[in-house]
Amino acid sequence: MTDTILVVEDEPDILGLVSYNLKQAGFQVEEAEDGEVALQLIEDRPVDLVVLDLMLPGIDGLEVCRLLKQNVEHKDLPILMLTARTEEVDRIVGLELGAEDYLVKPFSPRELILRIKAILRRVKGGKGESEEEAAERIQAGGLTIDLVGHRVLLEGEAIELTATEFRLLLTLAQRRGRVQSREELLNVVWGYEYSGYRRTVDTHIRRLREKLGDAYDLVETVRGVGYRFRRESS
Repeated sequence: MTDTILVVEDEPDILGLVSYNLKQAGFQVEEAEDGEVALQLIEDRPVDLVVLDLMLPGIDGLEVCRLLKQNVEHKDLPILMLTARTEEVDRIVGLELGAEDYLVKPFSPRELILRIKAILRRVKGGKGESEEEAAERIQAGGLTIDLVGHRVLLEGEAIELTATEFRLLLTLAQRRGRVQSREELLNVVWGYEYSGYRRTVDTHIRRLREKLGDAYDLVETVRGVGYRFRRESS
């Protein structure tokens, strides 16, 4: 089944360029030129991913992202942000709101397509796992990672994680005791290699730790190298 991508962009030239390349890559495309139209379209018809510009008239992209992630029906809808803003804080805010990834304008249409495909693979991940892998439950103290239910429990209480946060935690837990560099995590979790986006890993780690609550220290920082899941908590 063909995936449907919603492109939210107020600049006609960029909207046309992105839509054309997505269609050429085999996607179905919906378009919106402002945040209000985008939110209504998402309510009216299902989409598989949103390419969201931050600088929009009316409701800006960050607010659109926040509203979607607060909505129970749409909180798992993956969002890739497009931004012309050079300030790192704007990109970090978007990631902290729950966006999966971002690209800074000007960008390569080919890289955009690769990013979208990588996100969709992650969202649909796990379907090709073996029965043995699917049956796993990873325990670490009071933390349980349930691969079957695709959920994380802390002392029996469910923790709400995004698809990327779940994949990040699972990757670290499956390699417990082994340090994972930011580049390795980008490649495994996000599906691409590009050192310029290592900050993406740091932002998601910080959000993940906040959600883990008292179990935050299961994810350790190895200064100058990367992150690891504590071996002694297995």
